[in-house]
Amino acid sequence: IAPKPVISLHPPWTTVFQGETVNLTCNGFHFCASEKTKWYSGHTNRKERETPGNTLQVHESGSYRCQVQGSLLSNPVILTFSTVTPSKSMISLQFPWTVFFQGESMDLTCKGFSSHSPQTTKWYLGRKELKNRTSTLNVHESGDYKCQADDLPESNTVHLDFSKASLILQGPLDVFEGESVLLRCRARAKTELNTLVFYKNNEALILPNNNPELHISGANLEHNGEYYCAGYKETCCAASSNTVRIQVQVLFPRPVLRTSSDKPIEGSPLTLTCETQVPPQRSDVQLQFRFLRNSQTLGSGWSSSPELQIPAMWREDSGFYSCQAKTLTLDVLKESQKSSISVEIVANVQINTVPALESVFEGQTLKLTCSVDRLPGPITFSWYKRDKQRKGTKIHVASEAEFRISMVKASDAGDYYCEVNNSHRSFTSQLVTIEPRKAPVSRPVLTLNPARGQARKGAQVTFHCEVQSGSPQIRYQFFRESVLLQEIGAEQWKERSASISLPAEHSGNYYCTADNGYGPQRSEAVRLSIITPVSRPVLTLSTPKGQVLEGTQVTLHCEVQRGSPPILYKFYHEYVRLGRSSIPSGGGASFDFSVTAEHSGKYYCTAENSFSSAQRSEAVILSVLVPVSRPVLTLRAPREQTVEGDMVELYCEALRGSPPILYKFYHEDITLGSSTAPSGGGMSFRFSLTAKHSGNYFCEASNGVQTQRSNTKTLSVTIPVSRPVLTLRAPREQTVEGDMVELYCEALRGSPPILYKFYHEDITLGSSMAPSGGGMSFRFSLTAKHSGNYFCEISNGVQTQRSNTMTLSVTIPVSRPVLTLRAPREQTVEGDMVELYCEALRGSPPIQYKFYHEDVTLGSSTAPSGGGASFNLSLTAEHSGNYSCVADNALEIQHSEVVTLNVTVPVSHPVLTLRTPRAQVVVGDEVELHCEALRGSPPILYWFYHEDVTLGNSLAPSGGGASFHLSLTAEHSGNYSCEADNGLGAQRSEAVTLFITGLTESRSGPVASGITGGLLSGVSLVAAALLLHSWFSRKAGG
Repeated sequence: IAPKPVISLHPPWTTVFQGETVNLTCNGFHFCASEKTKWYSGHTNRKERETPGNTLQVHESGSYRCQVQGSLLSNPVILTFSTVTPSKSMISLQFPWTVFFQGESMDLTCKGFSSHSPQTTKWYLGRKELKNRTSTLNVHESGDYKCQADDLPESNTVHLDFSKASLILQGPLDVFEGESVLLRCRARAKTELNTLVFYKNNEALILPNNNPELHISGANLEHNGEYYCAGYKETCCAASSNTVRIQVQVLFPRPVLRTSSDKPIEGSPLTLTCETQVPPQRSDVQLQFRFLRNSQTLGSGWSSSPELQIPAMWREDSGFYSCQAKTLTLDVLKESQKSSISVEIVANVQINTVPALESVFEGQTLKLTCSVDRLPGPITFSWYKRDKQRKGTKIHVASEAEFRISMVKASDAGDYYCEVNNSHRSFTSQLVTIEPRKAPVSRPVLTLNPARGQARKGAQVTFHCEVQSGSPQIRYQFFRESVLLQEIGAEQWKERSASISLPAEHSGNYYCTADNGYGPQRSEAVRLSIITPVSRPVLTLSTPKGQVLEGTQVTLHCEVQRGSPPILYKFYHEYVRLGRSSIPSGGGASFDFSVTAEHSGKYYCTAENSFSSAQRSEAVILSVLVPVSRPVLTLRAPREQTVEGDMVELYCEALRGSPPILYKFYHEDITLGSSTAPSGGGMSFRFSLTAKHSGNYFCEASNGVQTQRSNTKTLSVTIPVSRPVLTLRAPREQTVEGDMVELYCEALRGSPPILYKFYHEDITLGSSMAPSGGGMSFRFSLTAKHSGNYFCEISNGVQTQRSNTMTLSVTIPVSRPVLTLRAPREQTVEGDMVELYCEALRGSPPIQYKFYHEDVTLGSSTAPSGGGASFNLSLTAEHSGNYSCVADNALEIQHSEVVTLNVTVPVSHPVLTLRTPRAQVVVGDEVELHCEALRGSPPILYWFYHEDVTLGNSLAPSGGGASFHLSLTAEHSGNYSCEADNGLGAQRSEAVTLFITGLTESRSGPVASGITGGLLSGVSLVAAALLLHSWFSRKAGG
């Protein structure tokens, strides 16, 4: 047989509107186009139709199944063609959520009149109309969405939220009663939560294992409320989701029962309609209906049709009617109010006779029954007989419908009718005519008393001959084996039977005859047996010695010497009946059985027949020898895990077996001892444990009939562990941070498995199990924190021992030191006291520090307890340059970063020199003023003065001196000086006097002087700016 085919739908809806068509396709395995498909519809009266292909067009509600050649019937598909027209457009969601993370998207689908896509669709986000005109819209933006399909009103608003939060709670858009609700708490990608809790109305809900989903089965009003979820992020803080409000809506209203008539006439049809409707959001929910009368289901029960047609209503159909509606998948059921329906009655009165009118004979019993349909009670029945003058005479009144004539006579002939009355109305039947006929006697029946046809010799026996029908007068005769015993004539018409009594003398066949003038009728023969009581029975066993092995077949034989059959034999064991046997022709009876231990004891039997009480035999004793069963060895110890020195008891017991029983105890096939149990039961053997007692133990039981060996018990003697020894294995004598160190712990004695634990300053480092004994290791890479005391601890479940303590000192190589320059000011100056501070943040002491200036050792210092060291230095000009330090703790040498120090030297008093073309200068000569400070850090700004009047300035960016040129006039005679300044303080030179001779009338001198003065003024401004820039740069660099 091929597997079940599967029905697919196009369009894929099970609820569509009337006027539409659904195509059903029967998808079978290896279906050929040439094959035909059988289709079945309906729930009880299935309609069968056949299609050449595997597709069927359907436009009626109902249940549909299909079958292809050689396959089983498919599962049913229930279609509903709804007459409900949607009042507005509807939006369906791709996913049952309204909250998503930003970056996610979902499809919205707009539906209208048809299950097919609408011809025109409009989408709105808020009040803005979107450009999309298809029935499906992909959305990824928060807001209120609605749609309009064709000419229908706009749909309800669907609010979607694409959240930026790290935690969201997703819930359904709508919740209807009976539905299963899923609330899903989601964390944004790469967000890990330690704990997750759901809340309802701010009260925490307990869910197992931080389950991110909350399932609600069968939603009802108790589930209304506000839900959210919260948790803790692993990296920082708490997180809480949005709130989802659950408001459970009515899936469908309580149904209303509509009837085509409240008071139908008896025999007329009635239509019942159950009216209710699911909301548009759940148009795919299929409802089932059923109708009830007085709470009893009508018709075939549940159906997808909301109507029930009753072809004809009768009186018994009156009552209280209701209907129920339920969903196919959800646990929602509702019932309408009860409606009273009363059926109007038209009574039908008839008379029935037994026997039938054409078979009424004199002497018979005649029963007339007045039947009435559709008349509510209580009812009174009146019987009338009409004479030849057509006058009816009331002959019987009763509450029962039956009128009986015990023996029909010729005078009972006539017309009869009945009248029924229920105190409101009365109805009369049609006439029936009784015409009794003469009848021959029926075949008589002979009965004996005692009834079993058995009697003791001489006892009185009554013979009773009776006919069921026949007109009087009747004559009776009684016979034994065709010999007439007695004749009785019935002189009165009433007598239908006759009896005689005779003493029981002869066994044989007896019969009687009856005759009323139409010929004698003979009864069947009845046998009479004369009974003899049984004698005392004798019981014998098939085993003469009365001893037998368990399982042997034994026969009990019981027999009497005299007694009339049938004889009933019963067999007993210690007053408990084993069985019985009836022997119809005399002789003895046997009882076979296979003996067990319980069959030992006394046996007897009884015999009885119809005319004697039970006779009991002498008792016979049977002894059953039972071989010993396989013994059970039990090991009794003071604790679950036996330890060396414990006292142990071996207990051996065979649950079955005839005593005495000899028990022997063995250890690895070596006999430990033996003991006899004279009255049965078990025996023990006790001994104190040593290490050698580990191994397998068993016992043997023997009673001379059979020897049996017990199961094997394994005994493991546990030896307490000795004190372990801890050994520290390192790559060098003085361990260094980063070394791989092994702690090895071993106990020389102790039963495995042994659990080893390693400790550092009472803190557990780790543990390891040695399943076969021996030692265990723990390896780790050293850090500074690993210095301290170590020990190990071992346990094998019997004893725990702690090792010696080992001390470990971890030496740490120095880290790269940091050189810090501590000066009294930001820009160091010659003569300042400066501290060089060198420090390595890590490293085992003592640490030696060395200080360097341009790779020249300045000095060294040792920090015996760790920390840093200093070197003080009074600055000179030569101390400018690069400084570094070295840290050394004999494990490693580390160099610091280089620190640069710039020592600024204040300028010395400058020397002003006049450079002239001749010894005695005259007006018009070109004179050079040269000013130079022999010491001082550049750049140096030089100022030139004539009688304290500034002539100009000049900048020496790299040090050295500066010059000022002057074309002499008569006014240039006088004292000259200069000033040097490098930002650390100005120094003034000694004054130099200049005498000018030979003054001329030329005007070129003043002009040249003026031009030179103007140029000098410009140069002085540039020099001042450069000096200021140099100072600021020096400060920023310092």
